[in-house]
Amino acid sequence: MQQLLITGANRGIGLEFTQQYLAQGWHVYATYRQQPGEALAALACDQLTLLPLDVTEDDSIADLQEQLNGAELDLIINNSGVFGPKDQNLGTVSRQQWLEVLNVNSVAPLMLAQALHENLRVKGGTFAVLSSRMGSIEGNDGGALYLYRSSKAAVNQVVKSLSIDLKQFGINVVALHPGWVQTDMGGANASINTHTSVNGLRQVITKIVPANSGQFINYDGTAIAW
Repeated sequence: MQQLLITGANRGIGLEFTQQYLAQGWHVYATYRQQPGEALAALACDQLTLLPLDVTEDDSIADLQEQLNGAELDLIINNSGVFGPKDQNLGTVSRQQWLEVLNVNSVAPLMLAQALHENLRVKGGTFAVLSSRMGSIEGNDGGALYLYRSSKAAVNQVVKSLSIDLKQFGINVVALHPGWVQTDMGGANASINTHTSVNGLRQVITKIVPANSGQFINYDGTAIAW
């Protein structure tokens, strides 16, 4: 049975990932920060293991590492992320708010990879990070959104370095853009729903080979400029 870990699995894209991979017969280690919530808890079955995780706390990551000791994973999806305050225009940026967004979106994925990459070594699995087109420097033609854009640009660089450092272990590392999705973060007016996004992302992940490691890929399989 194939196995994966998904962070932030209690809602939105993370919950949809959990549902779709369970339906495909995978064993899913699904993490949540405070409470799993009714929707995630309702998926209870032998293929699902629920684990608490606060990606901003080193002790919490260490606890997860201990709980997964010996688990052979095919895939880790770092889905946890935050947008930050709605107003991120020039003149409104707070240092503390910026650091909080960077901690979740940029620092935490590397901390997770450091702790769990050995779980991917046996099968030569994939470490996928949910990034955003907003992190594309070439694609920035709108300005503002300083906190979110910079955090996603930073995690893209993390992905690139990880793809180089983990190549020797047969581990592929990619940054994925889920599209503009109808979630709490994306809003009701977003262009696609979670099912469409995750179905596309799963197809992308399935096709990843070493030549794709270190790439920035849209949910429809197209490349995104850094």
